[in-house]
Amino acid sequence: MNPIIEIKDLVKYFDTNAGVVHALDHVDLRINQGETFGIVGESGCGKTTLGRCSVNLVPPTSGQVLYRGRDIFTCSKSEKKQLKKEMQIIFQDPYASLDPRNTVFSIIAEAIKVHKAYTTKSDITEQVESIMDTVGLARRLSDTYPHELDGGRRQRIGIARALVLNPEFVVCDEPVSALDVSIQAQILNLMMDIQEERGLSYMFITHDLSVVKHISNSIAVMYLGEVVEYSPTEELFQHPCHPYTKALLSAIPRLDISGRHSKRDMIKGEVSSPIDPKPGCRFTPRCSHASDACASENIPLKEVSSGHFLRCCLF
Repeated sequence: MNPIIEIKDLVKYFDTNAGVVHALDHVDLRINQGETFGIVGESGCGKTTLGRCSVNLVPPTSGQVLYRGRDIFTCSKSEKKQLKKEMQIIFQDPYASLDPRNTVFSIIAEAIKVHKAYTTKSDITEQVESIMDTVGLARRLSDTYPHELDGGRRQRIGIARALVLNPEFVVCDEPVSALDVSIQAQILNLMMDIQEERGLSYMFITHDLSVVKHISNSIAVMYLGEVVEYSPTEELFQHPCHPYTKALLSAIPRLDISGRHSKRDMIKGEVSSPIDPKPGCRFTPRCSHASDACASENIPLKEVSSGHFLRCCLF
């Protein structure tokens, strides 16, 4: 399949008074047309930074993000404006990501007016009402404000805002984490239906492996700014290799009580500081399989089987 997004050696550092925070360190990923690529990991691992760099909301320290072969950081100003229509993001918090001073209609229509996708009032109204129908928002809510709506409807506004310009690639930054379980299922099913209808490509960021298994074609596992493992979803769940991946999968709640006494892979210790990290595997202080080789030098991401990439001394 042809890749719609290629992330090559992406690095993002933040300068602080205490030192340099390594938010992303040499990330390499490839997202194919029409697929959902899941990004998982615990809080602070760099998932959101990766998503925002992927749509040029945050400029990188170095590296490339290629959209259909074009580097989104070095292309011309006019090309960047066009890319903003083709690459969109759904933010995590449906409470903080919407302007409380604007109505539902104004929030969705803003992108249309900025990019001058439609010029007449009737065309703008038609497009906004069409996308509201698509995401399941009643037209009678057009003149309401975000604070008058529940979390599920607010997230539908965020989805409508991202899709109103008919993008091809959408970063979904934990779009259901702030919602009740029943609402989560509705939003996930909605996003999958829209993807099938429009042929969208998603980068789906989450810390919930049960959610990412349901929606993703491929999954990358991140730890302290690095991708430690990625592969097709089924392969990752059946043959996890990295100790961190195994621990994450072990932590998924199970409904089958027959396995309630089975041994789980527990992670002990605290997450290392992302400020000026030492060479070697960053999971070493918490890994029960760690050896001297793990801390001696940086470990490259290697292909251990077809489409299955791993950063670990054990393999």
